[in-house]
Amino acid sequence: MLARAGFGSRRVCEDLIADGRVTVNGEEIVLGARVEVDRDVVQVDGVPIGIQPDSVYYLLNKPAGVVTTADDPQGRTTALSFVPLEPRVHSVGRLDLETEGLLLLTNDGQLTHRLTHPSFGVEKEYLAEVEGDPGRGALRSLREGVELEDGVTAPAKVSAQAPGLVRIVIHEGRNRQVRRMCEAVGHPVTRLIRTRIGSLRDTQLGPGSWRELTQDELRELERSVQLLDETAAEASSSDATAEDS
Repeated sequence: MLARAGFGSRRVCEDLIADGRVTVNGEEIVLGARVEVDRDVVQVDGVPIGIQPDSVYYLLNKPAGVVTTADDPQGRTTALSFVPLEPRVHSVGRLDLETEGLLLLTNDGQLTHRLTHPSFGVEKEYLAEVEGDPGRGALRSLREGVELEDGVTAPAKVSAQAPGLVRIVIHEGRNRQVRRMCEAVGHPVTRLIRTRIGSLRDTQLGPGSWRELTQDELRELERSVQLLDETAAEASSSDATAEDS
């Protein structure tokens, strides 16, 4: 099932299971476990995998005060409530409660896995309104890496846009990372907006609005995480096999 969903060769999929990164209905599985495709919920690194052919891709401009979990016990508005109920989708990564901006929602587990896995280095761009006006030293620290409780951040692209307004591009996905980075250099965030996910931008999409990705946008995303190249290679290999036979 993992191989069908595009997570790699059988050996790669076996390694994912051995490392405890695959769960079925919330429980880690072992090699050889049986899965009912129509009933069981299979996840890799907490992200549902998608093998259905009817994949959908929604781009949402998440307003502040909206959570990105599927359900919220406190009854707050969820990102999923803005898009069609069927087919069921999940968010690609998360934005915290008060962070605004672009959020990708899909049922394509293969693309989700690659967009969120740090090895693919997909960039996320933010505009951060902060307290005070960061000087050269603070901006340099943000660029080179900031010491946080979970380790030093990777180098980032950082530039001052206006007094108290900073553009930050990261490729990691730590919890509340941009907020913690800015606080660590003495300039806490007062408002945070994600303006880009990889190649995805949309300056016309209003808060709470959503739309489907265009085919060009989807192809560019797939290309950025090497999915398009692999699909082409597989098709070429299949054609060669057919010719040999």
